[in-house]
Amino acid sequence: MKILVIALSGIGDALMFTPALKKLNEDFPSAKIDILAMYRGVKDIFEKLPGVNNVIYYDFLGSSKLSALLFVLKLRGKYDISINVYPSNRKEYNLISYIIGAKQRAAVDYLRQGKSNFSFLNNILIPENDLLHNVEENILLCEKLSGKKSDSTYPLQINLSKKELDFTDNFLKEKNISKKDLIIGFHPGCSPLKNHEKRRWETEKFANLAEKLIQNYSAKILVFGGPEEQSLKENIIRLTNSNNIHSVTANSILQTASIMKNCGVFVTNDSSLMHVAAALKLKTVVILGPTNKNYIYPWQTDYKVASLNLECSPCFFYSPRHLACERTDVQFKCIKELGVDTVYEKVKEFLEGKSD
Repeated sequence: MKILVIALSGIGDALMFTPALKKLNEDFPSAKIDILAMYRGVKDIFEKLPGVNNVIYYDFLGSSKLSALLFVLKLRGKYDISINVYPSNRKEYNLISYIIGAKQRAAVDYLRQGKSNFSFLNNILIPENDLLHNVEENILLCEKLSGKKSDSTYPLQINLSKKELDFTDNFLKEKNISKKDLIIGFHPGCSPLKNHEKRRWETEKFANLAEKLIQNYSAKILVFGGPEEQSLKENIIRLTNSNNIHSVTANSILQTASIMKNCGVFVTNDSSLMHVAAALKLKTVVILGPTNKNYIYPWQTDYKVASLNLECSPCFFYSPRHLACERTDVQFKCIKELGVDTVYEKVKEFLEGKSD
């Protein structure tokens, strides 16, 4: 049996499928499982995991429609089962699954714009449930395929090699940071697709938070983010104006994760690195605005949520539409008016051993 996991969304979504991958390996022990990815970070994560036969990488975003179609046609008829990773509520992903032509095509039947995005092209569907975490939805997809209920809770999976750990040792030495120091990680970015940069907490507030943590706890602050988030990192460091804050530049998601592993606390927007933090079992403070917490909270790790808990939240659910705010007083108030002290108190609870 050959199974294709269509993991065309981002790094966070890929990580939230890794527990389901573990279940697939258990329920179909003789199957060969391939992964279809279009982000290098997703490719890097799955290539290191046990139970993955092959990772097929293709840059759909950088290719013409004709080139992409010809590539997908090469996969036609090669798989018995295909699975569209949740969330993937896009017609392009369902068309890819349909063209590949597995006899069993598993996906989630979305509550919002599912039919208009061709969910009917899949023949094994489970209903979307806004009360469930993405991990749980993916495991339910596997249960539907195998007919076997899960009797254990699977963790997120990320594997680091000695090469990545050595990279981290060199980085910390270069920055004059000891593993005995209190290291706190920040991720001020998130995906900008579909207006999602509106989920970001302001860089000025991250800088203010860094100042408080440096002054009160002598913390060493590491600011993470991809190449496209370089200006965010530089702005926070400039505003903080301290020798105790450093930008992290890495060549891969696994190098980034290796450095993150040394953080005593990780403070992040709703982003892919939030899920990396969960996979690493880091104490995580999530700055949460419009997103449905049920979908994305850090899986199986100790976390705290910094949120205003407005009456209009959550307002973001999975659909192809762009993120928008319907408030008439303050647009994206849930993020704009979330103060530094609120986030600082959540970090402080971790540092002083307080539980919710």
